[in-house]
Amino acid sequence: MATEKIIMAGFGGQGVMSMGQLMTYAGMIHGKQVSWLPAYGPEMRGGTANCSVIVSDSLVGSPIITEDASCAIVMNLPSMTKFENSLVPGGKLIINSSLVQEDPERKDIDVYKVPANAIAEEAGNPKVANMVMLGAYIELTGAVPFEAVYETLKKVYGAGKEHFIPMNEKALQMGAEAVRKKTA
Repeated sequence: MATEKIIMAGFGGQGVMSMGQLMTYAGMIHGKQVSWLPAYGPEMRGGTANCSVIVSDSLVGSPIITEDASCAIVMNLPSMTKFENSLVPGGKLIINSSLVQEDPERKDIDVYKVPANAIAEEAGNPKVANMVMLGAYIELTGAVPFEAVYETLKKVYGAGKEHFIPMNEKALQMGAEAVRKKTA
């Protein structure tokens, strides 16, 4: 992996920022150069939210991703509509197919449909749909090892909320399995 430029987007409250922060921290733990740039709509919960994450083997010159994203993880239709054109040809578009039934317009990108909300329900908590999507991304790219994300969860949750870690780890693995089945 040289450089991964990821756009993560959805409505506020879908865990987009948390997903981006976890990816960034996991990159740091794994010895990568990273950046995380959040962007919010006018309302926090329910408004639009997205972040740009860069994980690289070399220094990151700018956190801004315009039309050179290697991957976009979209949790809803407005996010897909807004960010599919930010991908480079051959880039990966990971779509939460629980909420997005439409196909992207572009034909020069790799599209992965992951029913994140349905998988999160199966995992036991609808709030882990973001972890399902992150697990799918990590499986597809190998940008960071899962172990780095698990280590990050321990640091982020700390002793007071460590009971959330197994559920999040399960959601990550279920997301990985969802794309593993589709790419096999």
